[in-house]
Amino acid sequence: MLTKRIIPCLDIKNGRTVKGTNFVNLRDAGDAVELAAIYAKEGADELVFLDITATVEGRKTLLDLVKKVAHTINIPFTVGGGIGSVADVSALLNAGADKISINSSAVKNPDLISELAQEFGSQCIVVAIDTRHVEMKKHIVHTHGGRTPTELETISWAKEVEDRGAGEILLTSMDADGTKDGFALELTATISENAGIPIIASGGAGNMDHFQEVFTTGKADAGLAASIFHFKEIGIIDLKTYLTEKGIPMRL
Repeated sequence: MLTKRIIPCLDIKNGRTVKGTNFVNLRDAGDAVELAAIYAKEGADELVFLDITATVEGRKTLLDLVKKVAHTINIPFTVGGGIGSVADVSALLNAGADKISINSSAVKNPDLISELAQEFGSQCIVVAIDTRHVEMKKHIVHTHGGRTPTELETISWAKEVEDRGAGEILLTSMDADGTKDGFALELTATISENAGIPIIASGGAGNMDHFQEVFTTGKADAGLAASIFHFKEIGIIDLKTYLTEKGIPMRL
């Protein structure tokens, strides 16, 4: 069995790390470069850095910040926010990112997924899917930092992005985000079982048991969280030790 990954997420707004609940009510969580260094030292397997207002504000991701973070850490590093072209991805990879994450631009132009995968390789193309449960038991994809609902059903869109060449899916349950009530296990399991690429589960982590659940019941390949790490509620080493004791393969 492949080792599971623990991934802290740094949501960036105005150059600072922030965290909210259900994608709103943001509060400051610290300096992104400092947090990145701490997480790398504490044993995080990877980092995700999302410039959460880049798409809404119609601007590019903060390249200078990406360079600073990349120079500070020695673990894989995914960057998302405001990415819409081959040139954007090239600039971020040259700035030190290992992977890039696209969401709104992929929904707007699905061919972009194939184009980027062909140009840079699927291994560095992550498609982020922000999903919310709506009427008739449907999970619907949202874009623009969760602000804009689409017509896309989450499960079918997840399959499409894989078919188009995505190397990973970052699946965020907007309903669970920031609640600390646990990951969206049923949805995560459904997508994981039908996917041939890794699924990173995001949204809802509140304790160590939630990670055990998302790796077993949810069948996720990686668990991503923000506030529990930013505000020192759970230590990464403690979490990985706990999961190892529960029989879940981790890199210690």
